[in-house]
Amino acid sequence: MSTGPLVVLVGPMGSGKSTVGALLAERLGAPYRDTDADIVAAQGRPIADIFVDEGEPYFRELEREAVRAALAGHTGVLALGGGAVLDASTRALLAGLPVVYLSMDVEEAVKRVGLNTARPLLAVNPRRQWRELMEARRHLYTEVARVVVETDARTPEEVAQAVLDALELKSA
Repeated sequence: MSTGPLVVLVGPMGSGKSTVGALLAERLGAPYRDTDADIVAAQGRPIADIFVDEGEPYFRELEREAVRAALAGHTGVLALGGGAVLDASTRALLAGLPVVYLSMDVEEAVKRVGLNTARPLLAVNPRRQWRELMEARRHLYTEVARVVVETDARTPEEVAQAVLDALELKSA
């Protein structure tokens, strides 16, 4: 029997990793875990506060450790923070796992998250910053993914079903 997560979701902020991840877990009869939520719980404060108070490098170290722990100990559906793939050691840990890249375009991101200031990397000129983040990360998402699932103009339920179909997983 294989160990590790049944599904690992990666993608940009607002792509639906948390929503789709919870739906997938429910459909698979498996636990759901989100590494951003793990960090918030461990730190006792929002990610935006960690960015402001400690800086991005500190947050990325917390994220690296949260992902490592989750990949080692979680057997259900796992959602990673949008920037987790920036770390080479994280990408190496994802090799061979059932990783799904939930992709979306900037217009869809605007609709979903409004590119609001609660997202610390999008505080100034969010549309341009989102595009720049995606230019820097898209190839990393693609590199780690076994499959890519488009989320534009799809409901979370449709995306969850597309993930199940792409990985040939059956609902519980």
